[in-house]
Amino acid sequence: MALRIRLSRGGAKKRPFYRIIVADSRKPRDGRFIERIGTYNPMVGKDHPDRLKINDERTKYWLGVGAKPSERVARFLGDRGIIEKPPIPSKQTKQHLPKNKMVERQKAAEEHAAKMAESRAAAEVEAKRVAEEKAKADAEAAAAATAEEKAKQEKAAADAKAAAADGIAPPPAATEEAKAEEKKAE
Repeated sequence: MALRIRLSRGGAKKRPFYRIIVADSRKPRDGRFIERIGTYNPMVGKDHPDRLKINDERTKYWLGVGAKPSERVARFLGDRGIIEKPPIPSKQTKQHLPKNKMVERQKAAEEHAAKMAESRAAAEVEAKRVAEEKAKADAEAAAAATAEEKAKQEKAAADAKAAAADGIAPPPAATEEAKAEEKKAE
């Protein structure tokens, strides 16, 4: 005779109450049993003392005789330290996991996001390169402009010196341009 330690349901509709029983495994869930060794009331709080009541001595006796506990009862006994706590089954249901079509959509979305990030990074690099080239061109243009201004000033100063050495008065426009350039330089 294969003995099981399992739950037998009692209580009213939508108000379950379970007896922990030792029964022949071939008997129906709520059918004939050999001995009642405890109760389980899931309607009270988890820390309530009436939630789970088990006669430890009788449980150890029936385990010694060869009775095998159901998964739920094994968990209860493991929590009480009567037997080793069973591991969580590795073969869980996959209802919480997304279906194949959703997985494909998620992969496609991830690939699209990766491509977009890659293109944004490439655009940023290109923008930096263009900005650096523009800054370099602007710096060269500014340097060329200042060199051209300086050359004009030097030429105007040299013309003024040459005219002063020859005793010829410089044209009034040339002196005014030189003064305006000096003010800009300051």
